[in-house]
Amino acid sequence: MDLPRNHFKAAIRSGRHQLGFWCSLPGGYAAELVAGSGYDWLLFDTEHSPSDPIGVLEQLQAVAPYDVSAVVRPASNDPVLIKRILDVGAQTLLVPYVQSREEAEAAVAAMRYPPRGIRGVSGLTRATRFGRIPGYAKRAESELCLLVQVETGLALDRLEEIASVDGVDGVFIGPADLAASLGYPGEPDHPDVAAAVENAISRLKSLGKPAGILTANNTFARRCIEIGTLFTAVGIDAGILARGSEALAKSFR
Repeated sequence: MDLPRNHFKAAIRSGRHQLGFWCSLPGGYAAELVAGSGYDWLLFDTEHSPSDPIGVLEQLQAVAPYDVSAVVRPASNDPVLIKRILDVGAQTLLVPYVQSREEAEAAVAAMRYPPRGIRGVSGLTRATRFGRIPGYAKRAESELCLLVQVETGLALDRLEEIASVDGVDGVFIGPADLAASLGYPGEPDHPDVAAAVENAISRLKSLGKPAGILTANNTFARRCIEIGTLFTAVGIDAGILARGSEALAKSFR
């Protein structure tokens, strides 16, 4: 049995844009429901959702038969959480709230086995196909993908040093937390926030580092793709369910 190829990593490395969708509802049923919707990648969130590594396992199993890549966001830049999520088979992680080169380096170390990192070794995980992938510990790194989330004014000031860390495969700009950091809590579409996001995307593009974002603003999503994002999430399952159900009820009132 061979090491699974990370199609998401290959795509952003080659400059092919990947359209994404955010999954905050826990459980495999909702994940499978959207797996066939036509997105290139799905984000399974454990930071701002009730999910955890066990829930992620169910989601990964649910979407495995579909032609879509899974990205998982740990609750924090924690080597234990990262280890557990990698062990259940996730190949691409989006690590939140990375503020410095040192924090980016810590995330990289958590993704890699010794001597290049600190990831704990187990030969009987789902990631190893329960010991069926020859040389997994030596080969895994080639198909793992680390995205770090830059979401404060301080992190934007350090964008180049964060993005240049060896092992960081892409940088995601988090507009919601960035808006709060810049003094506009709850206003991710504020012109100053949008300008900061666009500036960050342009800076990352000049570095040759893939940039990503989540926005439910279709106009801004298209603008971000136009100026250079390579992984762009354009909707959230909970948001679509909440707003869509509200709209349906309102149409009958």
